[in-house]
Amino acid sequence: MKKHQPNPSTPPPRKLPLLIKLGVPAAILITVFGAWLFRGEASKAFRTAAPPKLPEVFKLEDETEAFAQYAGSASCRSCHEEAYQLWRTSNHGMAERIPLPHLEDPAFVPARSFEHGTQKTEVRKEGDHYEIFTPGLDGTNGPFVVDRVIGNNPLMQYLTPFPGGRWQTLEASWDPISNEWFNVYGQEDRQPGEWGHWTGRGMTWNTMCAVCHNTRLRKNYDPATDTFHTTMAEMTVGCESCHGPMKDHVLWQEKFGDKVADPTIRNLTRRQMFDTCAACHSRRMEITGDFKPGDDYYDHHLLGIVDESNTWYPDGQNWDEDYEYTAFLGSRMHLKGVRCVDCHDFHSAKVRMPGNWMCLTCHAVGTTNAIQIDPVKHSFHSETNSGNLCTGCHMPQTPYMQRHWRHDHGFTIPDPVLTKEFGIPNACNRCHQDKSTDWSIEYVEKWYGAKMDRPYRERARVIARAKQLDDSAVDPLLEMLASDEIPYWRAVAAGMLDPWINQPRVIGGLLGQLANTNALVRLNALRTLAPLAQAGNEAVKGAVQAALEDPVRSVRYQAAAALSGEVSTNSLAGSEFWHSLQHNADQPAGQMQLGSYHLAHGDTVRALRHYRTAVEWDPYSPPLRHEYAVVLSMAGRPQEAVTQLREAIRLQPNEAEFHYKLALALNEIGDTQGTLASLMDAVRINPRHGRAWYNLGLARAGAGDASGAIEALLLAETVSPGDPRPAYALATVLARVGDVSGARDAARRALDINPDDQEAAALLRSLEGVR
Repeated sequence: MKKHQPNPSTPPPRKLPLLIKLGVPAAILITVFGAWLFRGEASKAFRTAAPPKLPEVFKLEDETEAFAQYAGSASCRSCHEEAYQLWRTSNHGMAERIPLPHLEDPAFVPARSFEHGTQKTEVRKEGDHYEIFTPGLDGTNGPFVVDRVIGNNPLMQYLTPFPGGRWQTLEASWDPISNEWFNVYGQEDRQPGEWGHWTGRGMTWNTMCAVCHNTRLRKNYDPATDTFHTTMAEMTVGCESCHGPMKDHVLWQEKFGDKVADPTIRNLTRRQMFDTCAACHSRRMEITGDFKPGDDYYDHHLLGIVDESNTWYPDGQNWDEDYEYTAFLGSRMHLKGVRCVDCHDFHSAKVRMPGNWMCLTCHAVGTTNAIQIDPVKHSFHSETNSGNLCTGCHMPQTPYMQRHWRHDHGFTIPDPVLTKEFGIPNACNRCHQDKSTDWSIEYVEKWYGAKMDRPYRERARVIARAKQLDDSAVDPLLEMLASDEIPYWRAVAAGMLDPWINQPRVIGGLLGQLANTNALVRLNALRTLAPLAQAGNEAVKGAVQAALEDPVRSVRYQAAAALSGEVSTNSLAGSEFWHSLQHNADQPAGQMQLGSYHLAHGDTVRALRHYRTAVEWDPYSPPLRHEYAVVLSMAGRPQEAVTQLREAIRLQPNEAEFHYKLALALNEIGDTQGTLASLMDAVRINPRHGRAWYNLGLARAGAGDASGAIEALLLAETVSPGDPRPAYALATVLARVGDVSGARDAARRALDINPDDQEAAALLRSLEGVR
């Protein structure tokens, strides 16, 4: 099965709170294994500064009025000829266009064909238009007429119109450098019906490409009819994509020229310029679908960052498709004030200087504003060796779409030790592919010694352990959350603490960050706290309610998402949230969000409809089937939940969480042996899955296997030392088999973790004096 391709503009969905409950025989459930949810004290100091005055509800600017403010790039040429010429042939200037004979003829004339996987694609010019013959939605080979072209260098992709106002991006692409056709998915051999096939929603231009290839685009999706009415101020990334609407400036100049000071000139700050670049060079979800230069990035987007998924490596390097902004936010370059335009020419987008010269403008020996570097001495490679390039080591390249080599912008430090420990790639072995990791470690230690044992390495280790659900990561994550000098990594820590949200210290640490001046930190703290607010934790709920009035829209959005069952769509945060749901409803993840919204409002029927649609639109996505199964179970349809989870496991057999949830669902239908087997699969795949060990202990106890239950609960305690439930459950089992001393010790351990655990306290009292 092909790898599921995530929506590059949408961060991977976070796991929903656990909704399927594993039960054991009623007598044991009621008298021994009581339900547990900690309600701890937490900081109530959220924000002291009064927020700015905000509108009552969210409303997009009228499209006609908005587009009327644009003059078009051609109007800039007469006064800005040099900048115009740099832009015109740049990748921005050529981001999207109509087919042009001098550019398309080399690709389509003469007619030719190429094979990819089991498929064959043919291309030709027919009259004055260009055609591509390739398997379509019904398996037939077209022809499909090229209506537009996106991209320039190093590849061009082709758009063909589809029903419902769609344009689909064909897999067949042209490499103008090597003058050859290729498939952007290589030999993956994607088939019609898959989300990522060129006929699927993963290749729909209106959603996946249009906003970043054009100027001030409105997607205009209609959920009721599943159609688009997409419009734009100008085709391609024009001058006003970065400078903002300039028609008033053009009219002023036409009337007055330089005779009178021009009041229409709006100079963007460095922060605003950076946010403008980020709007397209980031992996994010759109909230409004209407960002323009001068706006705050976080008023329009939810940024994807290092999390439990395989989108980024634990050290911040890109793992999935490379969008530069996220990695750059985590770098010390960003911390020290470097921004895109310091290295890239504003109009050509090319690097301002070749080789190491760009880096040495700050890092050359004799400068005073940065660490001074002699490339030869620092890299241990001669000037003529490619290993001497700063970017070779600190900005390694990865190819995307087969031909597009992109630099990682995290400015990470090559560390083969992390490769050996956690599989994090290092630049040494990226280049020296014939050498082992140990070979790289030997040289790195010889050249740099103790310098390599720096906070960067330890931070990556902590996040890697957190990805493995290793409890030893909790304390350093909390320290990172409270004190890391780079706000981005505080935000990462807030998200990575999700598995331990039941711990009082974690709750307190996250609540404390809701007063952080950085919106990304506040947002991710809210996202992790959301399940507790939904479960009725009053301290957390109060904090989330306060965030509904946050000055930044993405933070308000996250608060509204957490309280979606209560927030009125007639309020500012509620209307922003509802607009985003409608804007993103054309994708499977958006349908899942709508399902979650209706679920929060108690409308299970409508929720199931949206979850089912999400699965239908992307049938090869295991996470979507997992989420659908959770809701099916809530709706009292456990057998269907089992079916969806089995399919998720078939698609992704080594995901422990799917086996764990299958066990819970099987328990609901009374399949004791299946429950035990699935829990064993979960802990086999991930021996550090504390909830699986805990539930395995409960299941074994319910089946009368006391020794097996004790073994599993002891392991649950080991891998989840901050969770009092395994210790309490162990105490009850030990008490039943007559090990009173062991039961007392286990009950005390539960109380040490949570002194307010009434069940553990009652059990301990009942055991006092018993021999």
